[in-house]
Amino acid sequence: MNEDRFWENKNLEDLTRAEWEALCDGCARCCLYKLQDEETGEIFYTNVICKLLNQATCSCTAYLERSRLMPTCLTLTPELVHTLKWLPETCAYRALAEGKKLPWWHPLVSGNPGSVRKAGVSVGENAICETDVDMERLDDYLIE
Repeated sequence: MNEDRFWENKNLEDLTRAEWEALCDGCARCCLYKLQDEETGEIFYTNVICKLLNQATCSCTAYLERSRLMPTCLTLTPELVHTLKWLPETCAYRALAEGKKLPWWHPLVSGNPGSVRKAGVSVGENAICETDVDMERLDDYLIE
C-alpha cells in the first residue's frame, strides 16, 4: 500500500509528473475505440483496441510517441480530464476530478498491479486489435 497517498492530498493540477503517471491504473479502457451518437452525444465503447496496446501488459508499446503515431490518442492533462466525458467511470483521473476516491482495486490502494485484472476492470485479453477488424464496421463491436 502507498503510505504517501498523494492523490488524497493534492489537486490533479499539483501532481508531479511521476504522481500523474502513477494514477493510471493500467486498465487500458481509454485505448478502446469509442463511438458517439451525433444526436445525443452518448458515448458507446467497442472492444476494439489501439494497435499500439500490448494486451498482455495493458500498456502502450510506444507510450512516448503515441500522439505522433496515433493522432487520435490524447495526452491527458488535468484540464482535459475535467472536460472529457468519454473517460471510463473507473478511470482514476476522472474519479479524482469528480471528487471521488480511488477504488479498492487501484494499484495505489491495493499495492498490487494485478488487482485491476482481478477486479475485471482491465481490457486484457477480451479486446480485439484494430488491425484485426474492419474499422468501417466498429458498430459491430459495441460492448455494454
